[in-house]
Amino acid sequence: AIPKFAYKKGTTTLGFEFKGGIIIAVDSRATQGQYIASQTVQKVIEINNYLLGTMAGGAADCQYWERYLGMECRLWELRNNSRITIAAASKILSDIAWSQRNMDLSMGTMVAGWDKHGPSLYYVDNDGTRMKHKLFSVGSGSIYAYGVLDTGYHYDLEVEEACDLA
Repeated sequence: AIPKFAYKKGTTTLGFEFKGGIIIAVDSRATQGQYIASQTVQKVIEINNYLLGTMAGGAADCQYWERYLGMECRLWELRNNSRITIAAASKILSDIAWSQRNMDLSMGTMVAGWDKHGPSLYYVDNDGTRMKHKLFSVGSGSIYAYGVLDTGYHYDLEVEEACDLA
């Protein structure tokens, strides 16, 4: 008899810094409980030309607040006549999430990019938690992604090796 597998459904996003920059990798499936709603969801959101956000959790929450972050980053640039840093952009998103913490948001995001300080990768969630690190995985499949990253990740990866790992 053919064994039946209990497939896990949900999101897996990962990102890591390496000597060539930052790699972001995401799946493309959207689920609603056990129902697969779409196989072609864009879970990487361009906040601006040098800043990306990822989506895990409620698609509407992630898309809305990361697009709102894009507007806030543009306003920052107009007010200060300089590009916003990745740290400042992630702090804005964290402050927004903190202010909305009792509104049942569902958001687990990475904010990644390149600024005057080099590459940066931050994790921000719906409670306003904000962390900077060299690698993150977010979503229900993150434990599996961390298993792969634990065995294959090191900062000195070449671009091709980093792409293969992601």
